[in-house]
Amino acid sequence: MTTLRQARIGQTVKVRKLHGEGAVKRRIMDMGITRGVEIYVRKVAPLGDPVEVTVRGYELSLRKADAEMVEIE
Repeated sequence: MTTLRQARIGQTVKVRKLHGEGAVKRRIMDMGITRGVEIYVRKVAPLGDPVEVTVRGYELSLRKADAEMVEIE
């Protein structure tokens, strides 16, 4: 399983599945990260947290723990 946390800068990936339970999963979905959407990885902070991505035309910063819950292809 490859996650969004493992994606490299400049890479465009497609969401395969969201992991997590309840409110955490709902929060990720409310940010626009849903199955089948494409995500462009813009920046990764020096220590890997946060990850800055472009989703549905807007910029978003995700914590490592949240990026770990997004399975990509």
